[in-house]
Amino acid sequence: MYLTKLLEKTDYTLVRGTLDREIASLVYDSRKVEEGSLFVCISGTKVDAHFFLADVARNGAAAVVIEKPWLELSEVIRRALVDAGVTVLQVKMARVALASLSATWFGYPMNKMTVVGVTGTKGKTTVTHMIVSILQAAGRNPGIIGTNGVKINGVHYDTTLTTPESYTLQYFAAKMLEEGVDSVVMEVSSSGLKFHRVDGISFDYGVFTNLSPDHIGGLEHPDFADYRASKALLFRRCKEGILNADDENYLAMIKDATCRIISFGADPADDYSLTEVKYEKRNDKLGCDVKVDGIHHLEFFADMPGLFNVYNAMAAAVTADRMGLPEEAITRGLADVRVDGRMEEVYANGDFSVIVDYAHNGLSARTLLETLRSYQPKRLVVVFGCGGNRDPHRRYEMGAAAGKYADLSIITEDNSRFEKAEDIIRDIHIGLDPTGAEYVDIPDRRQAIRYAISHAEKGDIIAVIGKGHEDYQEIEGVRHHFSDKEEILEAVKLLYGGN
Repeated sequence: MYLTKLLEKTDYTLVRGTLDREIASLVYDSRKVEEGSLFVCISGTKVDAHFFLADVARNGAAAVVIEKPWLELSEVIRRALVDAGVTVLQVKMARVALASLSATWFGYPMNKMTVVGVTGTKGKTTVTHMIVSILQAAGRNPGIIGTNGVKINGVHYDTTLTTPESYTLQYFAAKMLEEGVDSVVMEVSSSGLKFHRVDGISFDYGVFTNLSPDHIGGLEHPDFADYRASKALLFRRCKEGILNADDENYLAMIKDATCRIISFGADPADDYSLTEVKYEKRNDKLGCDVKVDGIHHLEFFADMPGLFNVYNAMAAAVTADRMGLPEEAITRGLADVRVDGRMEEVYANGDFSVIVDYAHNGLSARTLLETLRSYQPKRLVVVFGCGGNRDPHRRYEMGAAAGKYADLSIITEDNSRFEKAEDIIRDIHIGLDPTGAEYVDIPDRRQAIRYAISHAEKGDIIAVIGKGHEDYQEIEGVRHHFSDKEEILEAVKLLYGGN
């Protein structure tokens, strides 16, 4: 692609060189520069790509996009670029430029599919999977991007970020289009919005689940206000916003919105209003029977338990209704939805059930356990640990939640990283012990899971939480394969012959 064509949607200043040249590849990792590359310098929080410009020039880059003024670059770097005949382009924000360049490079694939973005603190993964399930029930061919990676026609691709970098997003969108995908459903993180990863994407629908303090501090958001403002950016990038009006941040989310707003919640004044909920167990599956009135009447059984999943299912159902999908598809899609590691029932035999969930802080653990308690199990048993090298308050809070809501807590290891599991368990007891609740410490997670299943009683619900979809244990900087789901099924097989 010629540089002039590639720059058609990008604001820039030509510092030196010519625009009349062929570009062989678009890259933002200096290690991937090859002959004819256009290299975009990202000024990151840890690494500033401007420092590698001399290497980039020697490796054959045809052009570079810089964020720093030309004269602020060292003389060595400027000389290397000049001597190699590299075209230099100045932009205000390199990440914004990368987003527009990536969309152009791949031929604007997002514009050729229906695009749904889901944002919020909790529920993004669940809602995206629910929408995908409905789309499939309607005969559509959706692709998904999020915490659990990318999935195209049943093929899974790993990603490191909930919302990948803009180039990666456009790459996968182009791949989806090529393979017959007609709609993209993606999780949109606060960082993805703040750091311009979704710039260049016009969302047909934006969905808001809920908001609570998270990702604050460090390299992400200095405070809650910044976190909330970043989330709200989605509703300046979509045509129609579908938002949970019962969340206390609802008005702040729509304050500067430029899209059409559709609300859902428990208020009869909402565009879609929750009128009836029944918590039921159907064929050993915990779920919710839901009725909604408003712009259209909707009835469905959500095959996931708890009030928070009622709201997740409403978000998905309303989005599907706004997309014009038939109610029958909404009903079928929500009745048979599976979200890897999110309130996922891994095993049930009529006597007891085993649930896996990603809950890994006090709020999510409390919400999950309170939800499972509403199904009136004989006992609620929870197996959990906490991650190492993380805020110890999370450990106290998870211990307190388990002590309050579980009949038996089995305390074990999680990703201990560079801490000892025994030290983390000791911190969990700071929150757990004052409740006086029953517990047992089994540091080996495999043995903890086997203990829970071998001691199960008729009517029990066992919740194995903290890792969800993860398939590894991180210890001393090394990741070892470990899947809660695999361990549960292996324990059942060993103890009960797989019945």
